[in-house]
Amino acid sequence: MKKTGSIFFLFILISMGLSAQTITGDWYGTLTLQGIKLRIIFHITEAEGALSATLDSPDQGAKGLPVSEITFMDNLLSIKMPNLMLEYSGKPNEDFIIIEGNFKQGGLNMPLNLSRENEERQTFKRPQEPEKPYPYYEEEVTFKNERADIELAGTLTLPSPEGQHPVAILITGSGAQNRDEELLGHKPFLVIADYLTRKGVGVLRYDDRGVDKSTGDFGTATTADFATDVAAAVAYLKTRKEVKIDQIGLIGHSEGGMIAPMVASKSEEVSFVILLAGPGVPITELMAKQLELISLAQGESKESVQEDLEVMGKAYEMIKKSKDIEKLKIELADYFELEYEKASPEDQANLGEKEVFIPETVKTLTTPWFIYFMKFDPSPYLKMTKCPVLAVNGEKDLQVDAMQNLGGIQTALRAGGNNQFVIKEFPNLNHLFQNCETGAPSEYAQIEETFSEEVLKVMADWIMKMTE
Repeated sequence: MKKTGSIFFLFILISMGLSAQTITGDWYGTLTLQGIKLRIIFHITEAEGALSATLDSPDQGAKGLPVSEITFMDNLLSIKMPNLMLEYSGKPNEDFIIIEGNFKQGGLNMPLNLSRENEERQTFKRPQEPEKPYPYYEEEVTFKNERADIELAGTLTLPSPEGQHPVAILITGSGAQNRDEELLGHKPFLVIADYLTRKGVGVLRYDDRGVDKSTGDFGTATTADFATDVAAAVAYLKTRKEVKIDQIGLIGHSEGGMIAPMVASKSEEVSFVILLAGPGVPITELMAKQLELISLAQGESKESVQEDLEVMGKAYEMIKKSKDIEKLKIELADYFELEYEKASPEDQANLGEKEVFIPETVKTLTTPWFIYFMKFDPSPYLKMTKCPVLAVNGEKDLQVDAMQNLGGIQTALRAGGNNQFVIKEFPNLNHLFQNCETGAPSEYAQIEETFSEEVLKVMADWIMKMTE
């Protein structure tokens, strides 16, 4: 097991009493993962002798995530967020200005020092972000997912509050995302919503369950649960007099491209679907390709990558075939212990202590979301999707390979008898649909462009054609 195994975890990819008064306040730190810098902020408060805290991850658009357990005893701060498989522990210096500690999430285990000082990252220009006042109607909305008993909060933009308009629902990718799908200083859903609305297509975008103003628990949900949130959004739009109820569509990015066909295949109320880097093959195949492409892009040898593919491939298959989660946990622990012992001392050092690495890895691989995700095959849902479909990918997408997945989408749609589709690969674009150099995730934040103007135009033109 080589150090590149840690790349995998990036994408499935965060004493009481008198001393407690000193540990309170805002604490800032920065994680560096495969060249990507992610700011972390803990807000610690104290009331009636008890500590509480929330977590912000500004570069991922996450704010106010509740900390499940926080203690400060014997000069050791301990923070635990089991829903995110996240732990932090550290000791402050004498002046309580710096905390030297360790951050764990999934299979990641790395040093993370916190400071009272807010060292803001370099501010990058984002020229595509619109500025108010907008030349269209905007409304803050909420709608209920009755099945999950949660309320989702979002933004509805319409070309005008008068008349009726086609409307698209935006569906975020993997991880807890806000309504703008905010990531690394970019707000792609804000840019998409602005562009489409200016072109005559209304847009509903919303915070994922448990994120920002939406209620619910993101950490215990699966992709199937997120699909019920989208179905609730469709039902909500049908109640709006400004919406043409026979022209409601879905636009899903990455995991959102899994969810859109799940909903469309079971609903005659969805009139069109756009898949932005959506999966077209079983997820075990997609993840293996992702690991290979990213590892090679970061300079790993083909031999090293092949070893990692074999190790993770066997783990993927164990998950895919499992029917008993407790038995799976034991099997994975035994498997990774054997693989750990085979690794060189250098690779073991990169992976971290065995007593930490193995249980954390098993915990990551056996969450309800991950098990559902790894067993997922989009083909049956694509075969049952009968409405028009536009599927697009970037040529340099290293997370969802264009050739592999666009081919799978086309094959499934044709097998289901759907001939109303357009498949298009765009040169030089990455997973976020930015013009790029290599496609590596480490480039995302440095690129000024948030979302390709060419893809925006193709999307808008296609929707208008489908709804004319």
